[in-house]
Amino acid sequence: MRQSMTGFASLQGSGAGFDWTWELRGVNGKGLDLRLRVPDWIEGLEAAVRTRAGKAIGRGNVQISLKLQAGEEAQTVAVDPVQLRGMLNAMAEVETEAMAMGVTLAPSRAGDILGLRGVLASGAADVDHKALLAALMASFDAALEAFREMRIAEGDKLNEILTRQVDEIETLTAQASDAARSRAGAQAERMKAQLARVMDNTDGVDEARIAQELALIAVKADITEEIDRLGAHVTAARDLMQTKGPIGRKLDFLMQEFNREANTLCSKSGDAALTQVGLALKTVIDQMREQVQNVE
Repeated sequence: MRQSMTGFASLQGSGAGFDWTWELRGVNGKGLDLRLRVPDWIEGLEAAVRTRAGKAIGRGNVQISLKLQAGEEAQTVAVDPVQLRGMLNAMAEVETEAMAMGVTLAPSRAGDILGLRGVLASGAADVDHKALLAALMASFDAALEAFREMRIAEGDKLNEILTRQVDEIETLTAQASDAARSRAGAQAERMKAQLARVMDNTDGVDEARIAQELALIAVKADITEEIDRLGAHVTAARDLMQTKGPIGRKLDFLMQEFNREANTLCSKSGDAALTQVGLALKTVIDQMREQVQNVE
C-alpha cells in the first residue's frame, strides 16, 4: 500500500512577471475526481494540469487551485485619455464659474490631476504565455510531488493501523477455532437431541428428506469453512497491503467478505463464548473498514 486519499500541499512561486500559489487538497472518493480552478486565459494550462495529476493520483476527490497575480515588474501605468479630458473639462468649468463669482483658485498642478481617480490606469504588460505556462507547470510539478509525499506519509500511518487490525482478526479467528473445539461435546449432545426429534417424526416421511434434514443440522453446526475463509482473507489482506498502487477498492471488497464470514459464524455459534468472539470480530472488521475508506 502506498497512498492515502487525504492530503494537502501549498506552494508559492514567481516567474514570467507573475506571482502565484498552487493548492492541492484531497479527500476520499470512489474514483478519481479532479476539480480544477485555474485561469482560463492561459492556453493549455488546465489540460496539462489534469494530465499530470491524473498520472500521479489514482483515486480520490482532489481540488487543485491556482491563485495568480501580476508581479510589480509586470505592472504598467498609463494615463486614461478619456478620463483626463473629462477631468480637465470639469476643472475648466469650475474655474470659469469661480472667476465669474470673483473667487480666486490656486493654480492646478499636474501631480494633483494625476492623483484624481480614474486618470491613471494600471494594467499588465504583454504576457509571454509560453514562458508563463512553463514556469507554472514546473511549479505545479513540485506542488504535486509534495502532495504525493503527504499522501504516502498518511498511507504509511494507515498501513500500521490496518496491519494491527489484520493481526487482531487473525488472533480472534484462532480464538473462534479454539472455542469451536471447546463446544464440541455440548454441540454433539445438541445434535443428538435434534436428531432424536427428527427420528421421532419419521413416520411416512421419505428417507431422502430425513437425510436432507440430518445434513442441514450438521451444516448449521459446522463453522470449519468460515474459520478457513477468515484465515484466507487474512492472508489476502496482507498480500494486498504489500502491493504497489491503488488497492482501496480491493480492500473494501475484502472487508465485505470478512464481514460475511463473521456474520455466518455468529449465526452458527450456538455457544456464548463463540458468539462473543464473533461479535469481537465484527467490531474489528467494522473499524478496519472505516480505515480502508481512506486508502487509495
